[in-house]
Amino acid sequence: MVSLHEQLATLVENYTACDISDALLKLQKVAEGTAPRAGYLADLTPFSPITGRNDTARKIAAPATTFKFLNKGDNAPAIATESPDKHGFPPGKHWVDYAGDFQDADPANAGSIIVIEQPDEQYCAVTGGIMATRMKYLGIKAAVVGGRVRDLRELQGTELPIWARATSTVGTGAEAKAAVRDVPISVGGITVSPGDIIFCDPMEGVVAIPRDLLGDVLEIMPKLIRMDEQAKEAVAQGMSVTDAFKKFRA
Repeated sequence: MVSLHEQLATLVENYTACDISDALLKLQKVAEGTAPRAGYLADLTPFSPITGRNDTARKIAAPATTFKFLNKGDNAPAIATESPDKHGFPPGKHWVDYAGDFQDADPANAGSIIVIEQPDEQYCAVTGGIMATRMKYLGIKAAVVGGRVRDLRELQGTELPIWARATSTVGTGAEAKAAVRDVPISVGGITVSPGDIIFCDPMEGVVAIPRDLLGDVLEIMPKLIRMDEQAKEAVAQGMSVTDAFKKFRA
């Protein structure tokens, strides 16, 4: 049986985020009238180790560890207060100190990428230099922030790959708080559950693969890529895109 380590290595070494989304378009069912998102976590930009899309930083894939932030005055969800040791934050404990818990308990031993949900209306950062330094120490592979980050020089100094929607100069405590962990969260409308595979492609973007679809994604991608390569070659030789798609993608 192929291990998760081997599957993740195959992803990183052979495929792009676009390849994965093409596969998820074929595999995922969406509600009628809903546009397929194919796992794409929209509008995220690399801020560390390099700012902006690039073909220099390495691709990364690992299971997700999830954190959900709320507005400072909001009550934490019941699951966080009823199970603080698993899903909440006992008094006096900082959220980032729990960043390594999921990967430590995951029998796959494949590491983790931190994924954070932040309310859209907030303008503070939920990750900065100290948090990134702690993640790095704990062995986290990357952080994907559905919100804002700050301390860019410090973030880049850690060399921890960090993706976010935007930046801020304002610290978390101004308006946000970590409310719950290791539960399904939403990043730009895409649900990310603990253990889902996060694929960070510094050129193309970030995609979330439901863990139970990883094997199917890896199985179908080579066929889809071959079809595209045949279509591209035919178009380069003068065939219309319409005819090429009809011949090779039908």
